[in-house]
Amino acid sequence: MIDPALLAAYDRPVPRYTSYPTAAQFTPSVGPAEHAAWLRDLAGGAASLYVHVPFCKELCWYCACHTMAMNRPGTLDRYADALIDELDALSRTAPGLILEGVQWGGGTPSQLGATRLRAVGECIARRFDRHCDAEISLEIDPRHCDREMAAAAAAIGVTRVSLGVQDFDVTVQAAINRRQSYEDTAAAVDRLRGAGIRRFNIDLVYGLPRQTLETLAATLDLALKLGPDRFAVFGYAHVPWMKPHQKLIDEATLPDNALRAAMSALVAERLVKAGYRRIGLDHYARPDDRLARAAADGTLHRNFQGYVADRAAFVAGVGASAISTLPQGFTQNVADPARYMAAVADGDGFATARGIALTRDDRLRAAIIERVMCQNAVDLGPLCREHRVDLDAYLATLDLRGLERDGLIRRRGAKIAVTQAGRPFVRFVCAAFDRHYVGAEGRHSRGL
Repeated sequence: MIDPALLAAYDRPVPRYTSYPTAAQFTPSVGPAEHAAWLRDLAGGAASLYVHVPFCKELCWYCACHTMAMNRPGTLDRYADALIDELDALSRTAPGLILEGVQWGGGTPSQLGATRLRAVGECIARRFDRHCDAEISLEIDPRHCDREMAAAAAAIGVTRVSLGVQDFDVTVQAAINRRQSYEDTAAAVDRLRGAGIRRFNIDLVYGLPRQTLETLAATLDLALKLGPDRFAVFGYAHVPWMKPHQKLIDEATLPDNALRAAMSALVAERLVKAGYRRIGLDHYARPDDRLARAAADGTLHRNFQGYVADRAAFVAGVGASAISTLPQGFTQNVADPARYMAAVADGDGFATARGIALTRDDRLRAAIIERVMCQNAVDLGPLCREHRVDLDAYLATLDLRGLERDGLIRRRGAKIAVTQAGRPFVRFVCAAFDRHYVGAEGRHSRGL
């Protein structure tokens, strides 16, 4: 059990550090021209591709993603065409780009429907070469995965499917407007396996309204029966000031911080006992899964899609709100789908709205934060040498005394390790290296 005083001391907003600097620091000073110039540095090189589809059949109240309910065929047709146009622009701007992996996210990419999904997937195959063992992952809503969709996923080369579950308890499902039975989920798994897709992730969420330790334990038991290779188990981020539909959730039914911490501990206990390796903050994988192997050999990375085993350091993002991680910095597309489609049609194929150019200081801090998030430890000496920063001068800028006093880290000179007690607080350890972090009220969620 986590000391309640410690929970209270760290009950403040903190980023999830899928990047550094975080998206909160992006500005409109970076636009399509900068995006295109930075993409040119990828020509003949390698990167992963992220394809964002910001639509779902209906909106779940807990969701903090860039998405909306959309069922109009005309809009879906135009969006698929815009993705193809942006992919064409990417291939022209970065010729010879080799894809280390492809990830379809959202929203729900399968909301495009089988025909549109095939069209965009075939465009990717025509325009880009892929590494021989590139992983192609696709997020699918199990409630809307028929045989045609399973066949389309297999046809575009999908090797891994992420299935959104969140929670199997009917009371919790009613509280978040997402009704999904275990039977429907198991049937989707069977259809995908029948189409030849063998690797699966299950996404769960703790900290949901009306969720208890008992209901969460029951959900874990059912999810384990599906036999996934990986789990991603996220803490619910309640940010109604950013996502107004979350106001439909009764805040009085949300677990308090102590219960959230107990839920996080229960997830770790159950999944590790079931044979999964704990990966970073919120992922679990079988020991033979490439994510677990990457964590073991020190090659695990973290980006806007979470923890990844891709070798490529860069990500080219297409679609509304998609973020690219490029040699010179980060860029993000227009979030509104209508404005995104208009920008792609009216311009040179890009819809960049904002971003940030990286400084030498940013690159060092980003490397440190990624090591802490992925390995729960960092040796500042080699990283400072790599980034041509004086180690002693940099150490003098750090104040880690509070983290040490609270038992969250151990420090020996330039070597810093997150303790077992500190693992639930790893984001706060990262915040100590974040020059932008000053509480971040209004930008990030609270709680573990």
